[in-house]
Amino acid sequence: MSTSLRIGTDGLTRCWWPGDDARYVAYHDTEWGFPVRDDTQLFQKLSLDSFQAGLAWITILRKREAFREAFDGFDIDAVAGYGDADIERLLTNTGIVRHRGKIQATINNARHAQEVIDEFGSLAKYFDRFAPPSTPAPRDIPTQSPESEALSKDLRARGFRFVGPTIIYAFMQAVGLVNDHLEGCFVRPLVEERR
Repeated sequence: MSTSLRIGTDGLTRCWWPGDDARYVAYHDTEWGFPVRDDTQLFQKLSLDSFQAGLAWITILRKREAFREAFDGFDIDAVAGYGDADIERLLTNTGIVRHRGKIQATINNARHAQEVIDEFGSLAKYFDRFAPPSTPAPRDIPTQSPESEALSKDLRARGFRFVGPTIIYAFMQAVGLVNDHLEGCFVRPLVEERR
């Protein structure tokens, strides 16, 4: 059993990182690592991971509903149509992270996501090209991989912004392109079954 596991107050063994925060534990147990195929959800996660840059994920998780409301549920076509007035509206929204560069990147990325969907049929099909063939249980949860570096490079070549290899690896972990639940975490076999 890994030293990076912890037994929660509910008696379940899980990865160490959600601690005892109920919202974080729920995210770990029901979302993180489970495969995502829906383009809107994939775009949302990519956007939120970009907003996370320099911040803790729990900060973004606590603001996620406000982000969803502010960005029209992360509807790709809606966000791609945003203009200067929308940027100014978002910069005054205290419920989200008000960073002009990240807001502009989200709009930019929506426009490029449309192009990816046109080319590959869906974001899911595009991202699948960068998933490793298998993901053995990590000894420690990594922050990037050769696959995240390749995906980051390809996204940047396509015009996406705020998509460095560390951000992209966090995205890959969250949407099930890799399964980084540690060996012994009760969620790991659930994710493997879904993958």
